[in-house]
Amino acid sequence: MIRVLLADDDPLVRSALRLMLAGTSDVELVAEAADGAEVLSLVDKHTPDLVLMDVRMPIMDGIEATRTLCSRPDAPKTLMLTTFQTDEYIVRALRAGATGFVLKHTPPQEIVAAIRMAAAGEPALSPSVTQSLITQVIADEQHGEAQGNDDASNRAHARAQLAKLGSREREVAEAVGEGKTNAQIAAELYMSVPTVKAHVSNILTKLELTNRVQIALTVYDANRG
Repeated sequence: MIRVLLADDDPLVRSALRLMLAGTSDVELVAEAADGAEVLSLVDKHTPDLVLMDVRMPIMDGIEATRTLCSRPDAPKTLMLTTFQTDEYIVRALRAGATGFVLKHTPPQEIVAAIRMAAAGEPALSPSVTQSLITQVIADEQHGEAQGNDDASNRAHARAQLAKLGSREREVAEAVGEGKTNAQIAAELYMSVPTVKAHVSNILTKLELTNRVQIALTVYDANRG
């Protein structure tokens, strides 16, 4: 049973998602929150496996709540909810540690499938689709922002992070950054799938990241410019 905490400031959205989850045999809704600050205390009380988190909420938004949660040991997975695919906050949410995101108008069965994937530690979308969306969101984000010192700082930090990796780990990280699945990486680098999984796990530990989406973002930053 996947224990889920739902966080959204819109009562109608919470009601719809509550009804949807009620018809699912392997997902249990254990608590609801109307803002990010409330999420933190409810996580302590109910220990959910996953938080289904709205991006935009009052008092504390979903991004800050996700960042705070991911800094804790044994943090629940976080799956972000958003209205628009190119929401300017999505890339920040992924950097904060979210496992993935789903659109609020996604069909119910697909939201449930995303919950199952995120709870298992997998990206809520397939790696290739996730990478495509990340690239699109970053492009949108950069379009309206002045680059400069922040861009150079991010690039330097990302390159320093990747320098911590061994040569095979770096190859795996680059492949993750290209949106390739474990099976595709295994075929390309002549490894077994379990070996690829082991490398991904080592990369996450060495770089102090929480999921492969963050690996992709680190590779993206390192390769910019």
